[in-house]
Amino acid sequence: MKSAKLMLDSERFFIYNVIMMEITIQGRLLTEKDIEWIQELIDSNPHWHRTLLSQEICLAWNWVTANGHLKDMACRTMLLKLERRGYLSLPARRTAGRNNSYKGHEPVDHATSSIECNLRDLTPLTIEVVQTPQSLKLFKHLLTEYHYLGFGSTVGENMKYIVFDRHHRPLACLLFGSAAWKVASRDQWIGWDINTRKARLHLVTNNMRFLVLPWVKVPHLASHILGHTARRINGDWIEKYGHPIYMLETFVEKERFHGTCYQAANWHWVGETQGRSRNDRCRTLSVPVKDVYLYPLAKKAKKRLCHET
Repeated sequence: MKSAKLMLDSERFFIYNVIMMEITIQGRLLTEKDIEWIQELIDSNPHWHRTLLSQEICLAWNWVTANGHLKDMACRTMLLKLERRGYLSLPARRTAGRNNSYKGHEPVDHATSSIECNLRDLTPLTIEVVQTPQSLKLFKHLLTEYHYLGFGSTVGENMKYIVFDRHHRPLACLLFGSAAWKVASRDQWIGWDINTRKARLHLVTNNMRFLVLPWVKVPHLASHILGHTARRINGDWIEKYGHPIYMLETFVEKERFHGTCYQAANWHWVGETQGRSRNDRCRTLSVPVKDVYLYPLAKKAKKRLCHET
């Protein structure tokens, strides 16, 4: 029995060291020495909270956005993933996790009367970037209540929009965030190899949520919103993050939707996902197959995504 336990411990030690040699999380390649350094930083500064820890790591690694802001949210996500996999121990949380606040989001009063009319009766639409605490509360509430995926935390660069009609009634919400790390059909369509994708992925953003509120029944509204958003998002991105984006991507669950509004807005269907999640390292998790749609935002977008301009 003791011999069997020693063998098991030995196997665990071997597997642990093989995995620890090199691991990629949040787009960063980490070595065993990197993770040991993080744990030493934690042990040497027991009074640090997690925010300060992530900020210090970003400063040490020069992990910043194009306009010089620390990527501390991406760093915190990396730290949580390392802890969940047993690679290090983080200091205790000082407040409840952000995801808990989303589950108990604060309700916001908003118009819910039926809107069934022609598109011209609602225009001109107003597409507002979510910037104030009030608009963020409304954004969270609408997605949490009415989108089948709800609203989770946003890590890294992202853009949030609320769409209002001419009477300032909310019609829709859009959330854009980090592009998927690896999508075979997208990468092939763009012409990316592994190294180019790593270097240029930040120039693509993922339409993670698109919600037209359930009481709004207006023909052509969804594609109209997608078109207007596509025309402005690059400027919004440059203003917020200091660099352009050249491509939009989205994934449409085949069993649930047909992707009609994306097709009507001239997005390109480039293939399907393989039915595995980004967390499926052992290729055993089954997730719904999704259609992959892309929308170039600039002339020669493929070339710009493959080469420095």
